[in-house]
Amino acid sequence: MLVSYNWLKEYVELDGIKATDVAEKMTRGGVEIDLVHVLNKGVSNIVTGYIHTCEPHPDADKLKVCQVDVGEEERVQIVCGAANVAAGQTVVVAKVGARLPGDIKIKKAKLRGQLSQGMICSLQELGLDSALIQKEYAEGIFAFPEQIEPGKDALDVLNLTDEVLELDLTPNRSDCLNMLGTAYEVAALYGKEVQLPQESYQEADEQAEQKVTVELESSEEASYYEAMVIKNVKVGPSPQWLQNRLMASGIRPINNVVDITNYVLIEYGQPLHAFDYDKLESKSILVRRAKDDEELITLDGQTRKLSSEQLVITDGQKPIALAGVMGGQDTEVDQNTSTVLLEAAVFNSSLIRQSSRAHALRSDSSTRFEKGINAERTPHAARRAAKLIQEFASGEVLQGTVCVDARELTPIRIELSLSKMNERLGMELLASETAEMFSRLGFSYSQSEEGFVVEAPLRRPDLMIQEDLYEEVARIYGYDNIPATLPIGTTTQGSLSTYQEKRRRLARYLEAAGLHQVITYSLTSPEKANAYKQDEQSLITLSMPMSEERSTMRTSLLPHLYDVLAYNVNRKNHNVFIYEMGSIFHSNESPLTSQPEEKEYLSVALTGVWHESKWQTEKKQVDFFVIKGLVEGLVQELGLSDVVEFNQSARPHMHPGRTAEWTLNGQSVGYFGQLHPTTQRNQDLRETYVLEVDLGALLTYAPVMVQYQALPRFPSIVRDIALVVDKDQTAGELEQIITSSGAPLLVKVELFDHYEGEHLEEGKKSLAFSLTYLDPEKTLRDTDVEEVHQQVLDALKSKANATLRQ
Repeated sequence: MLVSYNWLKEYVELDGIKATDVAEKMTRGGVEIDLVHVLNKGVSNIVTGYIHTCEPHPDADKLKVCQVDVGEEERVQIVCGAANVAAGQTVVVAKVGARLPGDIKIKKAKLRGQLSQGMICSLQELGLDSALIQKEYAEGIFAFPEQIEPGKDALDVLNLTDEVLELDLTPNRSDCLNMLGTAYEVAALYGKEVQLPQESYQEADEQAEQKVTVELESSEEASYYEAMVIKNVKVGPSPQWLQNRLMASGIRPINNVVDITNYVLIEYGQPLHAFDYDKLESKSILVRRAKDDEELITLDGQTRKLSSEQLVITDGQKPIALAGVMGGQDTEVDQNTSTVLLEAAVFNSSLIRQSSRAHALRSDSSTRFEKGINAERTPHAARRAAKLIQEFASGEVLQGTVCVDARELTPIRIELSLSKMNERLGMELLASETAEMFSRLGFSYSQSEEGFVVEAPLRRPDLMIQEDLYEEVARIYGYDNIPATLPIGTTTQGSLSTYQEKRRRLARYLEAAGLHQVITYSLTSPEKANAYKQDEQSLITLSMPMSEERSTMRTSLLPHLYDVLAYNVNRKNHNVFIYEMGSIFHSNESPLTSQPEEKEYLSVALTGVWHESKWQTEKKQVDFFVIKGLVEGLVQELGLSDVVEFNQSARPHMHPGRTAEWTLNGQSVGYFGQLHPTTQRNQDLRETYVLEVDLGALLTYAPVMVQYQALPRFPSIVRDIALVVDKDQTAGELEQIITSSGAPLLVKVELFDHYEGEHLEEGKKSLAFSLTYLDPEKTLRDTDVEEVHQQVLDALKSKANATLRQ
């Protein structure tokens, strides 16, 4: 809803109060103001001018030389290229020195040898939106519809000194979808009175009921319909002030009759429609459901095929309007219209919504009918429009109206307990203070033993229960004025569970390592789910899936991570490091008769360059040791290094020589390694490394108690050994043998070399280890180390057939 501040001040006395202050007050009072639009886009020194003469330029076919009165002693000469410029027009003139939007400054100039002392402007050149300008002025200069004294400030005449408040209304505040509703809101916030517009007019001797009849097929679909007849109407342009207000409200002026119905729509929130009375084939108005496949050409020139779910206005036979949405083209008011039938009605909101949605046709009228109008105000809006048509279109309003009225106008009575309200709001308001706020809001009330009995006005359909009144009192009192209070009663301090805390630590570790979290669908295709399920498990399918691609519960997070990688790589983002923590679903039943088992897993996918030094032109591609290092850091973060082991593994979709099984205290919890080249090719990926682990098993395992030791006071002794072993012998097995046989003096074992090739027997390899010996109580002697070191070598020979490399 766009609210012209100058227009608003006609209903509420706001002298000395800025538009921005009103916007702030309304926002703090519960009606949010998104923006305050300033209509002046940097325009200055523009005036009204009267064109006395307009002659063709002697040296240019498309230019004209105009003599213009701008309220000064002498007329000024202006060269204009607009096709519609003519003598006798009152126009907008930018004088020499004027500024236009875009910081354009007007200067004296010679155009093809003729002096031009200013510029005759179009509305677009003044910063107005082209969509809000009358069609006849869409191109060329603008001419005022009435004579205006030359030299007047055109900013005032065009309302460019105005500011427009843009209201961001919630669905329950449809009462502010009009100027009067907004005025009541502002008046309540400032403790002011609302000045209602004039509705009185002179009636002709002729009776309206002699010209038209009205019939409603169902009072539930249309509870009120009033028809007024206005004759001898002179259709023409609206007065400039009315056009200004419509444009400020986001509506394009058309002609005086249509403009007045739109004006009252914005003013009262009541949609009206004007029919050309002489174009009605019969003088009987029937409001009914449309017939299936019945057609209507609406005002936008579109042929609409109707259905029985939609409400129409007919002339007794054929539709002439889609009720509450848009009128028909056949009965449109145009320049030849002399008699107008003015409609004011109350329609069923649901039917209007159905019609609007069925035709993808949302209008200012349908918006208000859908959200609910104030049915009490409907006849007042009709009288207001009749008065304006009489005043600005010279219409003669026939005596009386033709009306069918089935409205229910009983206000809702709400009982309010003062003590409960104060308890809920945390305040101690007196009955007198509360009564004063109800008076400011314009609510009728009476006092009771517990508090008040309030009658909610019909203009406020959102008030239904006493909690609604609590809100009204609180916002008028001022949310900022409500004292801060502590909760009463016992409270508990919230905290993360151990599982949640570990899960968060894990996420922080991965993100610190450079990974990004992703979230993917829990639903997948049967092919992806089947590829990662265990042999004894059954797929869990949906009974009514959205599509085949989203028909099955996932059995792994990895397939969707492949999709994320491929999406990024296809868009030139080749270095992608992602992780996801999410649920997978298993069941051993087929068909499924109970809830499936849901487990939380962690999956990681890495591809591209892990580290790059541009200065040294070094690049580190993601490899097996990057993913293994990530896993080792993760295990260390959780304090599980002593109970976790990695062993070579083989999986269908993984590389046969670069995959490791992840065991926790002997139980398999996951795996990591490189994708199988075939899988990479099928997924359109480059070399990719992944990790998948049962997060529940990992985070619920109690870590080994951390033990701290003092820094060693005595020196250590380091011995290096190079062992020749079979190719299938793993370094991990050798490390275990060395560690167990060298305890307690052996405190550290590190693999630092791996060699295969020349000078070694076929089927053999060389692994070199660094062994660190230390006694925390004394300085070791060579004899002490030699004895233990020999035990290590003997154990390696007997258990792994390892020999020292010569």
